[in-house]
Amino acid sequence: MSAPFEMLLEAPVYGLSQSQKMPLLLARLRELSLHHREHCGSYRQISDAAQACEQAQHYAELLPLAVRLFKQRPLSSITQEQLFKTLSSSGTSGARSQIFLDRAAAALQSKVLVKIMQHWLGKKRLPMLLVEQPALIANRQGFSARGAGALGLSFLGRDHCYALDEQMQPNWPAIDAFCERFAGEPVFIFGFTFMLWQCLLQPLAERGILLPLKHAQIFHSGGWKKLQHLAVSPAQFNQCCEQHLGSAQVHNFYGMAEQTGTIFVSCEHGHLHAPMLADILIRDPRTGQPLGIGEAGLIQVFSGLPESYPGHSLLTEDLGIWLGEDDCPCGRRGRYFTVLGRETTAEVRGCSDTFS
Repeated sequence: MSAPFEMLLEAPVYGLSQSQKMPLLLARLRELSLHHREHCGSYRQISDAAQACEQAQHYAELLPLAVRLFKQRPLSSITQEQLFKTLSSSGTSGARSQIFLDRAAAALQSKVLVKIMQHWLGKKRLPMLLVEQPALIANRQGFSARGAGALGLSFLGRDHCYALDEQMQPNWPAIDAFCERFAGEPVFIFGFTFMLWQCLLQPLAERGILLPLKHAQIFHSGGWKKLQHLAVSPAQFNQCCEQHLGSAQVHNFYGMAEQTGTIFVSCEHGHLHAPMLADILIRDPRTGQPLGIGEAGLIQVFSGLPESYPGHSLLTEDLGIWLGEDDCPCGRRGRYFTVLGRETTAEVRGCSDTFS
């Protein structure tokens, strides 16, 4: 590992100021760009055609790959013999992204994901209620993004309880047994956003049930499109969690299959924060030019993790606003932002949007 990469891996998740973090991450991203040019023919062709800057001095100079490219062609920097696992992105129609991992890449993703989540949960594994069905993670060789996300986070919990049956209905006996056993303890609850809403929160609300849980840490992620169609705001979602899942702290997080292991978690003020090995930039969707604080545009995400495929600099199809850096009221350093939703011409995707 290079020195900048090791320094980022060892740094506190949100402990570096932007001026400390940016040169280290830029050095790592430049290293990854050269690595993928050497080992991925498709990336080299795209880079040559774009006349990409190999010694970028700022995020804006790094070549951004559109995430949809991963649906259109295989992008891999490893050989078939090195292939350990293939992830498939979520999506409701058309082709899905294929993400190719060797053993080292898969292990690094897991290591960083655990470090990010331990910042929020602590190092002690908590009893975990997954708003999922057990069969989702049965096949560990060819995962969907939804399955990979659920499995990756399940390592942070213990005494796992799957809240849904095979028909995606609440498994009330299992839920009751979990609550009876852990009613007075801190617990960890995870579900993709729409599934948590439709498959657990709404059935609880319809029955007027308040689960007897205390100090629940709730993490959810995935598309908000279906909730927007139901006119459910993030504030309403959080309020419903608190009403029916006990005394709860609710965290949304932003991430994607194309950068598995890197997630941006929301703080108590609702701001999504870039961790030590990742960052964001906002670009004008018409001109591609980088935008400043407070301006809405397409989100470009950076990650120092992807070595087995060229996913280190990606232009997403999500609109967001860069809110600031180093000055969030929560005290966490680095850049923070909010996601506004999908760009209007983008296809529907998102882990919870795949369930209907």
